[in-house]
Amino acid sequence: MNYLKIIFLLFILNSLYSCEDVVQVDLQKSEPRLVIEASILWKKNTLGNIQLIRLTTTAPFFDDQIPPAIGASVSVFSKNGIEFAFQEVDPGIFRNEHFVPELNKTYQLKIEYKGEIYEATEPLLPVSPLEYIEQTDNGGFGGGEIELKAYFTDPPNIQNYYLARLFNEKLSIQIYEDKFTDGNQTFAYFSNENLTSGEEVGFEIQGISKRFYEYLFILRSQAGSNNGGPFQTQPTTVRGNIINTTNPDNFAFGYFRLSETDFLDYTIQ
Repeated sequence: MNYLKIIFLLFILNSLYSCEDVVQVDLQKSEPRLVIEASILWKKNTLGNIQLIRLTTTAPFFDDQIPPAIGASVSVFSKNGIEFAFQEVDPGIFRNEHFVPELNKTYQLKIEYKGEIYEATEPLLPVSPLEYIEQTDNGGFGGGEIELKAYFTDPPNIQNYYLARLFNEKLSIQIYEDKFTDGNQTFAYFSNENLTSGEEVGFEIQGISKRFYEYLFILRSQAGSNNGGPFQTQPTTVRGNIINTTNPDNFAFGYFRLSETDFLDYTIQ
C-alpha cells in the first residue's frame, strides 16, 4: 500500500513539472538613443592633453552587446572658441591628444550624429590634493571589515562638491558636498570586507559641479532604493546636461563634465 502511495506521489510531481511553460516577456521596444560618456579628467601634475569620449546607443534589455555609435563628429570648444576635434580611433571611441585644460574655464561639447546636433556646457573645476590614507580593521556592521579614509582639506568659503573613487577588483564610488566641513580637513570613506593585507588599491578624488553632484545623487538614489519588487516605484528617466538642439524630444543619455583629479596609491596593511 505504501509502495502504491509513493508511485502515485511521484506521478503527481512529474505531472506538475512537465506542465511548466516558458514565459515569454514581451518588452516594449523603442528607438535607440545616443549615450554619451564625456568625462574630461585632468590629473594633477600632468598635461591632461589626451582625452577620450565614448559614444554608444541604447539596446534592448536582453541584448548582451552595447552598440557603438559610429561615424559621429565630436568636438570640445574652449571659452575662447578654440576647437579640440576628437577623432574616432575605434568604433564609438573618440580621442584628442592636444586638449588644453584650464581650471575654472567653461567648455562646450558639440556632437553631430545622424543629422542631429547635441550640445552641453560645463566648467573645469579644481580639486584639493589627497594628503594621506588611514586604515582601520574593525569597520562594518560585524566589526571585521577594513576601513579606509582618504584625507584632504576643503578650501574655505567656497561651495565644493567631490567624487571619490576606490580602485581595486571592484570600483567603489562616493559623492560628497562640503556643507558641514567647509574649510576643514575631511575624508572620503570606504569599507570592504574583501580587502586583504598586501593588496594594492588606488584612491582618486575629482572636483565636480553642483549640477553633476545632483545628477549622481539621483542615480545613486534610484540604484539603492529600487530592489526590483513588484510594488516598487519605477525609476524615472535621469537626463544629464546634454541637449539635442535639432530635435529636443530625441534626447541623449549621459553627461558632459570636466574635473581636475588627484590620485594616491596605497598598500593594505
